[in-house]
Amino acid sequence: MLTPHYEILTPRFRGYVLPNAALVTLGEGFAWLEGPVWFADQDCLIVSDLPNDRLMRWSESGGITEFRKPAGFPNGNTRDRLGRLITCSHQRRSLLRTELDGRITPLATHFEGRRLNSPNDVICRSDGTLWFTDPVYGISTDYEGGKASPELPAAVYRLDPETGALDVVTDSLDGPNGLAFSPDERLLYIAESGAQFAADPDHHIRVFEVGDATGWLRGGRVLHTISPGHADGFRTDEDGNLWCGAGDGVQCIAPDGSHLGSIKLPCTVSNLTFGGRHRSRLFICASHTLFAIYTNQRGTPPSLYCTSPPSPQE
Repeated sequence: MLTPHYEILTPRFRGYVLPNAALVTLGEGFAWLEGPVWFADQDCLIVSDLPNDRLMRWSESGGITEFRKPAGFPNGNTRDRLGRLITCSHQRRSLLRTELDGRITPLATHFEGRRLNSPNDVICRSDGTLWFTDPVYGISTDYEGGKASPELPAAVYRLDPETGALDVVTDSLDGPNGLAFSPDERLLYIAESGAQFAADPDHHIRVFEVGDATGWLRGGRVLHTISPGHADGFRTDEDGNLWCGAGDGVQCIAPDGSHLGSIKLPCTVSNLTFGGRHRSRLFICASHTLFAIYTNQRGTPPSLYCTSPPSPQE
């Protein structure tokens, strides 16, 4: 257990953190962690160890175990309205669903006859639609799934799993990455990470108003610029604040874009999620280490019809 270092920039953030809560190391020695998703019905976390081509499972009683390998070089994960695991696969250049019996169903592989690039992060809206980013990061190197030429521009998609309809909601971002809805789903936040190997990549989190089929997204102003590091994965809490991965830990950003405070770590944070009994435990993917810390703030609750245990078998 470690004593966390907080950067308190506002009185509001002081109320979000617990001075007696330890920063706990849940696992270490991973290649690069991504895509944490909480399974409340099993009291466990599923997380991607991306370059090692595997999904890992953590629980309080069982610790770290291997959930699936090979896993298609998985990145972002979420759950759909039936509690099924949804995974972004770099190697398969697809959005995948783990059925309740363990079978793997490809949900999106192509758009207008051309292969997707490398789906990166995914979220589920309360109407059951799946929204995901598709930059070229996963096909830029062999380390994250296999080098290949992109067939489509980087974009953000909306998938209706019931009809199979796949729509581009925006293709205006340079390297769309993490994404999250506001608690009322009227806003969509998207990380713009820029060129992966650029000397000065973009660091922005942009905010869009969510529309309808005549114009899925409106706006796109810069809400906040991450520094140090670049914008990657994030989650919202019940008050609409964003808890964001950064180069120096976790930054908490208010809905107006102001920086409320940070949880300082000695490494880059790629992604995070809220979980635990009250959704107040923050699980942090910090490069090669999985951390957890209790907060005094609850994450935005998922909207699920039901929850059923997934099977690790493919």
